[in-house]
Amino acid sequence: MSEYNFGGLHREYMKKAYSAVINVAEGAVRAGKTVDNVFVFAALLEKSPDKFHLATGSTLGNAKLNIGDCNGLGLEHIFEGRCRWTKYKGNEALEVMTSVGRRIVIFAGGKNSDSYKRIRGNSYGMWIATEINLHADSTIKEAFNRCLAAKDRRVFWDLNPSSPSSPIYRDYIDRYAAMSESGEVREGYYNYAHFTIFDNPVVTKERLDDIIAQYDPESVCYRRDILGQRCAAEGLIYRKFADSPEDFTVDEVDARIIDFVNIGVDFGGNRSRTTFVATAFAGHVLYVITEHVVKGGKGDIDPDRIAREFAAFIGEIRERWCGVQVKYVFADSEAQYLINGLRRYLAAIGENVKVMDSAKRAICDRIAFVNSLMSQGRFFILRGCDHLKEGLSCAVWDENSSADKRLDNFTSDIDILDAMEYSIERYMAKMGLPRRERQ
Repeated sequence: MSEYNFGGLHREYMKKAYSAVINVAEGAVRAGKTVDNVFVFAALLEKSPDKFHLATGSTLGNAKLNIGDCNGLGLEHIFEGRCRWTKYKGNEALEVMTSVGRRIVIFAGGKNSDSYKRIRGNSYGMWIATEINLHADSTIKEAFNRCLAAKDRRVFWDLNPSSPSSPIYRDYIDRYAAMSESGEVREGYYNYAHFTIFDNPVVTKERLDDIIAQYDPESVCYRRDILGQRCAAEGLIYRKFADSPEDFTVDEVDARIIDFVNIGVDFGGNRSRTTFVATAFAGHVLYVITEHVVKGGKGDIDPDRIAREFAAFIGEIRERWCGVQVKYVFADSEAQYLINGLRRYLAAIGENVKVMDSAKRAICDRIAFVNSLMSQGRFFILRGCDHLKEGLSCAVWDENSSADKRLDNFTSDIDILDAMEYSIERYMAKMGLPRRERQ
């Protein structure tokens, strides 16, 4: 197929993958890792003696997008004309007519601790997983167990680099490498390759420049996604902002350039505060235009007080930016009784803005998105939003965590960051999110 163009390192990895049991492709975004695994998986599926196989991603949607579609190079395209999407025992599945008969590839998400329950009940021959580092360990263990009875057991993983102390390295990838080096497993059993974006001949110089421009060169995402390095998340999260907050501060936002406004709401906990953040969408540029902090913790504030102050917050926006549409309110989904209180109060006063649950996307994805916008000159804060400016300037990574985690010990204002992120997180795909660049 003319669409496929594999570089030398990729061809070497794929050649070994035809016979290796466990295959791991690690490296930068857009390096071609997933395509390699999908291509070999499809070739082996054509004559596999096993009927059932497994394809997983951090979510079901991620698995279908990266493995099923894969920018036009996935399983549904390779087997075009002899495959169909269907359901098998409640699971999404791709049914493929191969040269040896009907084969079923079960698709599932794997990031939640109970995701493993979705893949029970079948024995799988091959397992292909994208973003394996975002899978729950219970899912990984269950998938391995489900493959033990396979007639031709094969495993294909890809991932972007994580922290060197991540369990995916300690418990699996580095352990397999050590077993292979010591001779504990036969030669050729384990196949590992590391790729950078520069190893992918499909990526043009222009496209490469576009991708790199989305990143802050000082950020952990740049080192991982572009340079393909395993590195710990440490230090300031928004270094570019912390170094020069005035570069991201504006004195006014003209209502005429605003398409609409969304509001994010984070409800306070025992020691934290309830916060509102309004973000204006103006084409591909975001402006945080105002904020509000309700004094006192969750236990000190009744829902009516939150609702009253929120209604006043919307009123101030409408008065200052006359004619601007307040489109959605995205509120912390873990506090349904407070969300319902907001809805009831707003309805009672005739305010018809739609109050929805926050998407609660992964914090690291939200951070990558904001850093990307900053690097591209697409994120600004109206002067006076001092709580958010302080939150962005002081946010740091938790250096004591093996996972990428924002430090939340009350030394910085995490609540205001959550509220801001809730207001924009549902638009990450539309506006460009580097963390989800296709593999």
